[in-house]
Amino acid sequence: MAVVSMSDIKKNVRLEISGVPYKVVEFQHVKPGKGAAFVRMKVKSFINGKVIEKTVHAGDKFEVPEITYTTMQFLYDDGEAYQFMNNETFDQIGLSYEQCDDAAKWLKDETLVEVIWFKGNAISVEVPEIMEFIITETPPNFKGDTSSGSKKPATLETGAVVQIPYHVLEGDKIKVNTIDGEYLEKIK
Repeated sequence: MAVVSMSDIKKNVRLEISGVPYKVVEFQHVKPGKGAAFVRMKVKSFINGKVIEKTVHAGDKFEVPEITYTTMQFLYDDGEAYQFMNNETFDQIGLSYEQCDDAAKWLKDETLVEVIWFKGNAISVEVPEIMEFIITETPPNFKGDTSSGSKKPATLETGAVVQIPYHVLEGDKIKVNTIDGEYLEKIK
């Protein structure tokens, strides 16, 4: 099995800590004037989405978790979990609200997502990086709202809220980056 050491730590590197798969979201190599170098990192759990801080010293090693991905279609929210279906085998699975965490606000019917598996269990879901949404609610424009840097909040069809330019209106279709929740462009 592959191993991750201190020098291998970079953003998005996957590692296993105490049997839990994590992804590095932030890291900083520290070289103090006295003593050995070390790495401070923030890692996000694939299982529950929680972010923890960890300090790694020279000689510390972590196993690379065996994570697999399956493309599945989001079907519906049954009130207790989100239901997904494999379009090839038609197998259906449910993932809890906690497992879907950040991705939940972007889920809309028939969206193809990547379900993440670890040791044979579905543990999380990743939505596409760029998605299209219809704006269901946003304040109206006012005369003079033309400054280029100004933004207003908009509620999307999934309930997610993003900041949009003033010229974009309710009912418009837009592209959104789901990783940072940023408006990209209006679709004509």
